[in-house]
Amino acid sequence: MGKYINPFTDWGFKRLFGQEFSKPLLISFLNDLLVDELHVKDLTFRDKELLPPTKDQRGIICDVYCETDTGDRFIVEMQNRWQPNFLDRSICYACRSILDQVDKGRAEREDAYKFLPVYTICFMNYMPHTDEVSKFRTDIVLADKDTKAQVSNKLRFIYLALPLFEKKAEECVTDFEKWIYVLKHMEALSRMPFTAQKEIFKQLEDYADSHRLTKKEWEAYENSLWVVRDNMACMAAAEREAREKGHAEGHAEGRAEGMKQGRAEGRAEGRAEEKKAIARNLLAMGLTIEQVAQGSGLPIEEVKGLQ
Repeated sequence: MGKYINPFTDWGFKRLFGQEFSKPLLISFLNDLLVDELHVKDLTFRDKELLPPTKDQRGIICDVYCETDTGDRFIVEMQNRWQPNFLDRSICYACRSILDQVDKGRAEREDAYKFLPVYTICFMNYMPHTDEVSKFRTDIVLADKDTKAQVSNKLRFIYLALPLFEKKAEECVTDFEKWIYVLKHMEALSRMPFTAQKEIFKQLEDYADSHRLTKKEWEAYENSLWVVRDNMACMAAAEREAREKGHAEGHAEGRAEGMKQGRAEGRAEGRAEEKKAIARNLLAMGLTIEQVAQGSGLPIEEVKGLQ
């Protein structure tokens, strides 16, 4: 076991960001994530385990569902492995959060459909597919298509694709970048960086230290670690199989394309030889070069070369 726990296990993430004793960590992270947008002074945890009903879907875990003191609502969601339609799934979770706030019994009242904003924050600890996101941080808001102006703050999605974050420790300038560096590399770190620059990282170091876990905590963490490793192994095997299949299909398509191209080139060469044969016959009949060119379809210079 490394010095620090892997934060991208179900158990590790809940320890760092889903417990009352570690609440300051989440508050600090959210404030650094949304710097200059809003400031979280306090939060509460609710419905901390919105796990999918079937085990094969457990790659998506809604760990933290909380509110700020101003009423803004957040769903902090972790994704350990790729799943089809992941973005669609995150939208469904956010919409469910909205529907839970709507009082269906007061549909005729003016305030029936007033609800607090829902922020969905997704940690994507895997290499995203091109049809998902193409950069480390993707922020999605409800905006006008033409003017790009935000028209509502009720829905906000922030996707953080950690494999696309490539900065080294010395290159991290903002507190948010420091958070991401630590989370991405935590399991491989021998010491916690940035503790002299930001007090919260000292607290993070204490909670993430694997040597401070009790036997019961260690067993729970180890079990969740095996789940992540199994998921990663399955994902790697699936991607390898897809690549091999793609290579095989590519070779087959290449052979087919080569044969198709060869047939096309053969037909073109045949037509060219046919034109030359016609031109030779017309020349033998005593026609002028201009007449032969017109009758065979060959350029005049090429007809001269056949004389």
